[in-house]
Amino acid sequence: MQSVFSDDAWSVGEPLIETVRPKGKTPPRDLRRTLSAIFWRHQNGAKWRSIPAELGPWWTAAQLFIRWAKLGVWQALFEQVKGQDPALGMVFLDGTNIRAHHKAAGAAKKGDSGERRNDREALGRSRGGFGSKVCVAADGHGKALSFTLTPGQAHELPSAMALLDALPHAPRYVVCDRGYASNQFREALWDRGSRPVIPTKRNEPQVTCPKWAYRHRHLVENLWARLKEWRAVATRYEKTATSFMAVICIAATADRLKT
Repeated sequence: MQSVFSDDAWSVGEPLIETVRPKGKTPPRDLRRTLSAIFWRHQNGAKWRSIPAELGPWWTAAQLFIRWAKLGVWQALFEQVKGQDPALGMVFLDGTNIRAHHKAAGAAKKGDSGERRNDREALGRSRGGFGSKVCVAADGHGKALSFTLTPGQAHELPSAMALLDALPHAPRYVVCDRGYASNQFREALWDRGSRPVIPTKRNEPQVTCPKWAYRHRHLVENLWARLKEWRAVATRYEKTATSFMAVICIAATADRLKT
C-alpha cells in the first residue's frame, strides 16, 4: 500500500497540486506517498502515529498537512479541482452538525473574546452536542461548490449568502429545505436573479415552490453522505477551524477526483 490514489486520479490531481503547492528551494520527496498518508489518515479518522509505515513517516504527513492548511493550499486545491465552470442551473444549500471529539477542544488562547474564539475554533454547543455547523452549496451534479464553518449552535440561514457569494455567478434556482424559509432571503434571491425553491413553514402564507425542482434536493443529502464516509469529517478531531476546513476541502476534492 504505497498510495491511496489510483493512477487515473493521480494523473488528474498531480498537475493541480503542482499549481497550488508552495514552491520551496527543495522539492518535496515522495509527494504522492505523503499525500496518500494525509488522505488515509482523514479517511480513517486515525491518529497520525497510526499511519501505515508503507506511507512514510507520520510526522512528515502531519507537518505537511498543518503547513498547507495554514497557507490555504487545501482550499486552493479544492478550487482548482472544482473548475471554473460549475453547473449552476440549480444550486442546493444544506447544513449539518458535526460532533466534535473531546480532543478537538483547547485551541483558544487565554483572554480571547467570544468572536475571536469562534473564528479560531468554530466550536459551540447545540442540541446535537458540542461541535460545529458546516454548510455547503452543491451544484446540479451533487458536487460541492463552497463551504462555511461556524459554531454548532449557529443557524444555517446567515451562512447562505456567504455560500452564494463564493459562486462565479448567480444560479438559476436555489433549492433549500424549510430551515431557510424567510421572506427576506427569498427576496434577496430574486434580486440576485435566482428563483428560490424553498417550502414554507406551517405558520407562513403559502409561496410557490416548484415540486419538480425540490425533488432533486436528495443530491445535496447524498453529498453529505459521501463526505461523512470520511471519519475525520463525520467526527471533528481538529482543534482549529483552519485545520477542520482543510479536512473538509480534502474530502470534497477526493469526491470530485473520483469522477
